[in-house]
Amino acid sequence: MLPPRAYVFIGLNGVRALSIIACLLVFASSIVTMVHDVEAVNHFIQAGKSNSTEADNLLDCDYIADSTVPNQPAGAFWAVLNRLLIIFQVIILILSEIGWPKSFFNRFFPVLGSNFGLGALGVMQGLIGAAILSHHVDDFALVSAFFLFSIGCLNILLGLIFREHAKSKRSITSWREHAKGVLPPPVQRAASAASTVFGAMTSEKGSGGEPGERFAGFGFGRQGEKKAGLKGFLISKPVESLPRYAPRSRASSPVGV
Repeated sequence: MLPPRAYVFIGLNGVRALSIIACLLVFASSIVTMVHDVEAVNHFIQAGKSNSTEADNLLDCDYIADSTVPNQPAGAFWAVLNRLLIIFQVIILILSEIGWPKSFFNRFFPVLGSNFGLGALGVMQGLIGAAILSHHVDDFALVSAFFLFSIGCLNILLGLIFREHAKSKRSITSWREHAKGVLPPPVQRAASAASTVFGAMTSEKGSGGEPGERFAGFGFGRQGEKKAGLKGFLISKPVESLPRYAPRSRASSPVGV
C-alpha cells in the first residue's frame, strides 16, 4: 500500500496533466475560431460591396454572420486581438504548469511560480474559459472552454486545500529528494547536522600535524592564555569580590604596648 503523500502526488499530477490538455485544446480552438472569423469578415466585406437585399440584412446585424466579430468600427481588430491575447495567456499557463523556465516565473510572475499555490492559476483559467463562453462559438471551442473552466474551478479548490504547498507536493524533484531518505524528517535533519559537525572536526583534525593535537588541553595557566591569544580569544579576569556573608574588613588599629 502506498503512503498518503503518494496518492496526493499522483492526484495533483493528474490534475496538472488535465490542465495542460485543457490549455492545449483552448489554444487549438482559438486558432480555429480566429480563422473562421477572418473568413466571415472577408465574406461580409464582399457582400457589402454588392447592392442586394442580403447585403442589407447583413449590415443590420449586431454581429457578423458565423463569427464572433461585432458589427462595429474596428470590430474585426478587437476580435482578432482578443483571440491572440487568449492564445498568449494559454501559452503562459502551459509553461507555468510544466515549470519552465522556473526562475522567470519566480522573479517576474511570482503568482505562477513555485512559491505560490494553484489558486491564481485556477482563477486565470476560469477567466479565460468565461471569456470564451460569453460568445457564440462552435462546438469545439465550446467544449474546450467549458473543460478549461472546470479545471480552473478544481485548481482553485486545490489551492484552498494545499495553499502554497501544492506545487511542492506535486514536484518530481522534491519527491525524489524525499524518497532518498528512509528515516523520518526530524531524524534526517539531526543525522545531517551530526554528519556535518563530524566532517568539520575530521577535516580540522586531518589538517593538523599529529592526531589529538587539535583537542590537546592547555589548562587555565599561562600556556592556555597564550594559545587563546594566538587564536583571537581574550581571557578576562573576574572582578574580585567577597561573598555577602563575609565580614567587612575593619581598619587596623595600632596595638598598644
